[in-house]
Amino acid sequence: MKKFFLLLIVIFIAGCNGIPQTSTDYVQAQGKVIVGNQDYSMMIDEFVWKEKDFETRKLNDSNIYDLADEFNTLEVEKDDKLKIEVEQNPSSIIVNQWNEDGTSQTVELNENEITLPSKEGNYIYEVMAEWSEGKISYVFDINIE
Repeated sequence: MKKFFLLLIVIFIAGCNGIPQTSTDYVQAQGKVIVGNQDYSMMIDEFVWKEKDFETRKLNDSNIYDLADEFNTLEVEKDDKLKIEVEQNPSSIIVNQWNEDGTSQTVELNENEITLPSKEGNYIYEVMAEWSEGKISYVFDINIE
């Protein structure tokens, strides 16, 4: 009888261990921006990811300005260079710069670095990374004085 109760306890504990019942080990790719020797984690905006029997997505209903407000604005110099790093080796990375007047443009990414504007002001950057399994967009902002 003791063996029976012990077996029930083991089965109960094994069934309640919180381990997901999927066959994937999904880990969301983190992105960071590097200024000098200091790195900062970018805010995750939207993402879509699909593997064999696993799919997840986050669609953001807030705008890019709200998300940038959550990021600790980086104080940088004119024409500085920033390095962009995204985990899990994305097949492509596109960087868009949002200006104070609401306009945006794609910024050239050269060896994972971008050159900052030579004009003072606040800028928001949207980094869009893509893999065969999905895509993630990240946001950070800077202030040039």
